Amino acid sequence: MTQAKELQPLKVLYRRSAMTSVAATTHGTWMVFFVGTEDGQLIKLSVDQNHRGTCPTVLYRSADDRKAFPGMRLDRADGKHVYAAFDDQVLRVPASTCRTRRTREDCWSAQDPSCVWCHSKKSCTFKDECQNSHWFSFPDDYQKKRISYTVQRHNSGQIRLDVRTHVSADQNARDTFACQFSRRSGELCSREGPFPTFPQCTCVLLNGTLSAEGTSAAVKVRLGPTVFTERIKLTTCSDIRGSPTAALCRRCVETGCGWSEDGCSWATAGATNDGVCETTTTRPTNVSKPEIYSISPGAVSFYGHNRAVLLGSNLGHVTGVRIQIDEDCAPRESPVWNNTGVSLEFHIPAIRGKGTVRACAVLPDGGCHGDAAIAYTSAPSCAAVTPSSTWSSGKRTITLAGSNLDAVDGVSHGHALQEVSLPADRSFRNLTYQTPAAASTRSVFSSDIYLKVANETLACWQSIAYHPDPQFTGFTATRRGDDVRVAVQKSADRLEMTVKEVSASGVYGGEEYPCVTEAKDAGDSADFFVCKIRSAPDVNFRQLKVFYGDKTVTLRNTSHPFALMWLVVLAIPCIVVAVALIYRRQQKQLTVKMNKRMENLELDIRNDIRQGFVDMQTEKANLLEKVGPIPFLDYKDFACRIFFPEVNGSGRRTGTRTRNAKRPTLQNEALTASCTAEARGRPKESVPALSELIRDRRFLTCAVHAAEEQKSFTVKDKCAMASLLTVALHGDLSYLTETTEELLKDLMRKNSTAQAKMLLRRTESVVEKLLTNWMSICLYGFLKESVGQHLFLLASALTQQIARGPVDRVTGKALYTLSEDWLLWQAQDFTSLRLKALFAAGGGGEVSEPLEAVALTCDTVEQAKEKILRTFEAKFGFPYNRPPMSVSIELERDGAFVALEEVDASSEAVGEVTMLNTLEHYKVPDGATIKVLSRKDPSASWKGEPTGGTSPDSARSQTAAARDGLGSHIYNGDTSGKYFHLIDPDVDENRGKNPERKKLKLKEVHLTKLLSTKVAVHSFVENLFGSVWGPSNRRAPLAVKYFFDFLDRQADEMKISDPDVLHIWKTNSFPLRFWVNILKNPQFVFDLDKSAHLDGCLSVTAQAFMDSFSLSDTQLGKHAPTNKLLYAKDVPKYKEEAKDYFRRIREQQPISRSDFYKFLDEESKKHQNDFNEAAALEELGRMIRRYVPQICEKLEQTGAPAQLREQLRRVQETSDGARKSRGAAADAF
Repeated sequence: MTQAKELQPLKVLYRRSAMTSVAATTHGTWMVFFVGTEDGQLIKLSVDQNHRGTCPTVLYRSADDRKAFPGMRLDRADGKHVYAAFDDQVLRVPASTCRTRRTREDCWSAQDPSCVWCHSKKSCTFKDECQNSHWFSFPDDYQKKRISYTVQRHNSGQIRLDVRTHVSADQNARDTFACQFSRRSGELCSREGPFPTFPQCTCVLLNGTLSAEGTSAAVKVRLGPTVFTERIKLTTCSDIRGSPTAALCRRCVETGCGWSEDGCSWATAGATNDGVCETTTTRPTNVSKPEIYSISPGAVSFYGHNRAVLLGSNLGHVTGVRIQIDEDCAPRESPVWNNTGVSLEFHIPAIRGKGTVRACAVLPDGGCHGDAAIAYTSAPSCAAVTPSSTWSSGKRTITLAGSNLDAVDGVSHGHALQEVSLPADRSFRNLTYQTPAAASTRSVFSSDIYLKVANETLACWQSIAYHPDPQFTGFTATRRGDDVRVAVQKSADRLEMTVKEVSASGVYGGEEYPCVTEAKDAGDSADFFVCKIRSAPDVNFRQLKVFYGDKTVTLRNTSHPFALMWLVVLAIPCIVVAVALIYRRQQKQLTVKMNKRMENLELDIRNDIRQGFVDMQTEKANLLEKVGPIPFLDYKDFACRIFFPEVNGSGRRTGTRTRNAKRPTLQNEALTASCTAEARGRPKESVPALSELIRDRRFLTCAVHAAEEQKSFTVKDKCAMASLLTVALHGDLSYLTETTEELLKDLMRKNSTAQAKMLLRRTESVVEKLLTNWMSICLYGFLKESVGQHLFLLASALTQQIARGPVDRVTGKALYTLSEDWLLWQAQDFTSLRLKALFAAGGGGEVSEPLEAVALTCDTVEQAKEKILRTFEAKFGFPYNRPPMSVSIELERDGAFVALEEVDASSEAVGEVTMLNTLEHYKVPDGATIKVLSRKDPSASWKGEPTGGTSPDSARSQTAAARDGLGSHIYNGDTSGKYFHLIDPDVDENRGKNPERKKLKLKEVHLTKLLSTKVAVHSFVENLFGSVWGPSNRRAPLAVKYFFDFLDRQADEMKISDPDVLHIWKTNSFPLRFWVNILKNPQFVFDLDKSAHLDGCLSVTAQAFMDSFSLSDTQLGKHAPTNKLLYAKDVPKYKEEAKDYFRRIREQQPISRSDFYKFLDEESKKHQNDFNEAAALEELGRMIRRYVPQICEKLEQTGAPAQLREQLRRVQETSDGARKSRGAAADAF
């Protein structure tokens, strides 16, 4: 008898459990398989003649787990559809996804031998549907890329680049096959190479072409009308050295070199298939290989899952989780966060199909370690909901029945989709949750149920009825032995509440006794819930509390009404007499206390008012004794802060980062790049063409108008476009001026007469931002020479005036300010202290000569330290060599130095809020010696002995932890955090413990501080305003005269006879658009930090400046804002000066266009190398590419030459080609 022989497969093409049906066909040299699965999928697999399969394609996926029955058939009529039978239906499914592919590249990437890109139809379709046309498709064998290449070195020293294309095309296209090699600078190939023959072409590299850092090249392939370009990276193969890791192997193979055991070499001496990298063993490193223990959840729906948890060991260096969906297909990789070394979180991505996939942990070198399974299942579905109703206040427990419910993340209802209820319990078949509340209503309505799965919201196809809340009307209690039986009455309704949903407790003698619900008796008009109180002290419970959902209903005892009535009647006279006696006694005591408190309150207010008057009459503000040199920004930094204030306008260039600075985004980085003169490599090919295109005024105006008409083009986009245009055209300010004028004319024509006064008031268009930038460019010289010094002196004077009095460290409010919003009216009494500061010099304990600094008793430790460092900078003309956060101070006490900290073990706490330590807290005397020294460890805070009984180690840890929390609250402006300074927290505190801090403070009493601050800085404001409009004999800047004449001409052309309209145009375009922007933002002009408090004060002066140009006379009363009242008497004088200033400009000799353009040309030459125009053009090109169809339509409407539209399309094609090439090169690398 012949022994049975076990057959082995020639090759495993596709591995999957639970396949229920298979159909096969051929397509040219390809075999095509259609696989039906038990979980309701129809999968297509194409296999070439070498038995290599493409990535499986899911043609159909059922939402549930209905399996596909055997007997799948292809449609014999066209062969383009598959008939598949499921549980309750037969589906006709397209056999290919060709028609879903929108681009030529996407059509090739489908890896479907039946799909071709039809040139005449410009679509992806079946080959037999593309007749009498060129076509382009996937090749006859499986390939991952459209081209592959190798670099070989022959014995003669000649280096050859062999490129092979992996595409298929019609015969006529193949006959015209050609390749073109290029690089950014110079030629790449010699003329000795062989003639290209489809599908291969060769380039003999010129000597010196390859470099150690690599050479970027482009290969342009032409097949008839089809042209595509691929970017490749070339390098000397022997220069790829290092530890033989899989990552180094892939880098070697992807650059066309060969890999062997000896490392990377020319393609003739090693393997060029990336499969060799899978067998490359990585030498041991210091990084331990991660291991995966589990992934939770292990089963998800095909929508994926957010915040999955991976448990394992050695996870500290893991950068991502790689999910391999199918063999030989590109894996999906998810980033990780909350990595603790033994656990991490990541998102499980959504996929098209179902089944089990493998997951591994990715290290920085590209290696992937560990192995775990994730099962993708069908989507969750609902079959039933119990109970089917709920009450309007919500929180009723609902049970959903269905399948795959363990994949549900939350449940929401149709009337409150944003409110997601988390499942209380869930399994494959059941899920419980609590219903959300509905608006209080007496009507009944139905609300649909939705399931939240990952990032999807799925309809449950079930609904739940909302009824009014149940009405519990009363209860009766009866004694049963030691227990009390309670019957709770409820009005009849349709809620069908169960015993488990109702609980109760009886109230007797101030205590609650639980009542266990045992039964329910349903009637026509009322329902009764019966509960039992065990070992009850008495049957006569006064109250019964009934609980359902999260609601509590309190019921009064309705038994024995007559006895209770007689008891109340007898008790009333006694109660009335007792209350009258107690009330009379307490009234007398209260009257005495109130009179005493009113006397104290009156005395406190009288003292505060007198002290305010004394301060106004006696204080001498010696401001600006030393300010040092004025830190003007150079022109480039000034212009960039004006152009891109949200990116470059946050504050000082040097030192630490601004506290409230935002993280840079990709767009912000692109905008910042335009403000640097450093080139970032060779400009893109589209940049010169775009530069030429925007210098056509008709194109530029059409592009601006077309973009502005789109709803997606936001105000932020408009400002960015205007500033990018300013940078790109900065070398030709004359053309920029002409374009701005043209756009302004269009804006004036667009506004009706009724809206004429609103022109240029806000920045809501590109031209309004252009005007701001143009004014800033033209007036920089005038600003620096005439106004800048006075603006800096005003900002410095305000800063010093604010620091003269108490400043709350947490909120930034101060006693001396111009803004009522920043007034510290809660300040307590304080005195000045003169401190002798010693600075550490050298490492041997030497100190400098004492430096006298002034601080306040209410200053925190950090505020005192900042004042000492500012005194150091004012005396020596340069800042201390350490930033404030790296400096600590110590107080000399009894011959030893004690460290001063804002928070330590001795800090006073009010409730859970801690008060920052002040100099008064440490009892620092006048004339005390303070030592300033560098902190070796910024996180350490104790350099001397602790001030209390706490051990030094515990004190250090407490203080360091406190500082971490303190910094986050103070620097983020969180006034409701864990710390306070001068403004008491909103918590209860014993008034007798600190009566000084609890005195009544009235904000209106301290409004005199606004006036004293205004008087202190008044001369600086006068000088600043006077420098803007200047003396009567000074001429206005050329740009101002030129632009005002332009506005006069436009008013004449538009026949605007109202002089107020013209005045408003000039006010909006010059004082408001330029000067107010500068007055409120001195950091645009100087290298300084502007605090939020200083911004509030500058806003008051800017408002007074703007009021000077107003045509209306505002009548101010006692309810007028203080920022208006402060300068109410000064504004009329300023108005006369502003009116005279406008008159002098109008009477000034007109400037000719040629003379003004000469001035603009000189400005362009001064700063011709300050900006990166190429970077600005690149970002501008990205904006324009978003609206190419709209711009073309606008050009056509305006009758622009067709040449402009063609030029724009060439720019777009060049940019798209370059972007795709970069993407392909990045994928290849």
